[in-house]
Amino acid sequence: MNIAETSLETVKHAIQNQKSFFKNGHTRSISNRKETLETLYRMIKDHEEDIIHALQMDLNKSEMETYATEIGILLEEIRFVLKHMDEWAEPKKVKVAKTHIGSKSYSVPEPYGVTLIISPWNYPIQLALAPVIGAIAAGNTAIIKPSELTVHTSRLLERIISARFDGHVLKVIEGGVETTGHLLDQPFDYIFFTGSVPVGKVVMEAASKRLIPVTLELGGKSPCIVDETADIALAAKRIAFGKVTNAGQTCIAPDYLFLHKTIKEQFITEFKNAVVTFYGPEPLKNDKYGRIINERHFDRIASYLDDGEILLGGKLDRTFLKMEPTLMTPRDHSVPVMQEEIFGPVFPVLEYENLEEVIDYVTERPKPLALYLFTNNEATEAAITGNISYGGGCINDTLMHIVTPYLPFGGVGESGMGSYHGESSFSTFSHYKSVMKQTNKFDMSFRYPNGKFGMQLIKKLLK
Repeated sequence: MNIAETSLETVKHAIQNQKSFFKNGHTRSISNRKETLETLYRMIKDHEEDIIHALQMDLNKSEMETYATEIGILLEEIRFVLKHMDEWAEPKKVKVAKTHIGSKSYSVPEPYGVTLIISPWNYPIQLALAPVIGAIAAGNTAIIKPSELTVHTSRLLERIISARFDGHVLKVIEGGVETTGHLLDQPFDYIFFTGSVPVGKVVMEAASKRLIPVTLELGGKSPCIVDETADIALAAKRIAFGKVTNAGQTCIAPDYLFLHKTIKEQFITEFKNAVVTFYGPEPLKNDKYGRIINERHFDRIASYLDDGEILLGGKLDRTFLKMEPTLMTPRDHSVPVMQEEIFGPVFPVLEYENLEEVIDYVTERPKPLALYLFTNNEATEAAITGNISYGGGCINDTLMHIVTPYLPFGGVGESGMGSYHGESSFSTFSHYKSVMKQTNKFDMSFRYPNGKFGMQLIKKLLK
């Protein structure tokens, strides 16, 4: 079952409709923005069962995992934004410089216009709609391009959004590479892309031709570090959770593991215990354990098993596209499993003795989207957070930094640019316009070319 491409004419018509709608000022009203978000909230609530079913069909996600990572996180985000958007949308008065005595200055958030949101297949509801929340709150319209790989979810999104919205403020355009090409060739006012680094480069190149601002939420190899002071059983449980959620197909999943040599064997035992607790002794037979998105990705991840020694797991079921949570020791740092983002349940394990080894290894490579450190040593925490640049992460946990609307989420370097969630979403989709209102009650005559003592006064004010 495949998603049909959308014609260039249809794409152009959809964008023109939204541009006309935006130009007429319909999205400027805060009350209209709130009404749109409330409609989006009700749509998600009313179609919870449909969403759960679509994700079960596409990724074999369990009901609990779908609610926690796709539905609940969106509902909480909408509630948070509705509560705070009046404050965020207000013009902010700023200080006046000495050279501007008598004037008033403001920073005024205004929407960009028509936005394009390109979402990936791994969290196809959350990562399609979370940026939409910020775009709408800031007063923009949005066109969503969902992934063609999650067919059932893409079709569901198109159906339920078209039933609630007429396309002027929010519209889904389905298709594959050809449709994405059509979209990237259009005069959008902002592009928000979530996906792989190679495709992110294509998106940025296309946007640069029209000088369209972009947010890129990418990925990379996110390290996880466990030192000798950590609570090993708890660390193993939380790391296993972060790694096996969605069968490892999470952009912020821990990608490789640094274990202090004194706790390596204990950790492996505890990790195995955690997996058994989650999914039983045979995860491949557990209906709650997710599957790999398609055969191409399954074969790619399976090939990593040849890159070293299997420590735990390693069993495969190609018929159902399932793969056991697997710990392995890579042959060396040059093998593919240590060079490419894994995006699956294979987990390379590296042993270390001195923390400087870890810092050097991570900083010599592209900046990761996430970093996770398990320690009870504040000096270790300070050394890692103070010396390694990364998008975001957790101390003594995994994944959970993405759940709170109070923290911005985004990458740095090759792992992305820009951030969103909570107020950061509003800021991302807003241009902050500078406005200075000058007094007419008096005039600083010294600023003009014929001003008396002009040079002396300017030097005093600007020194």
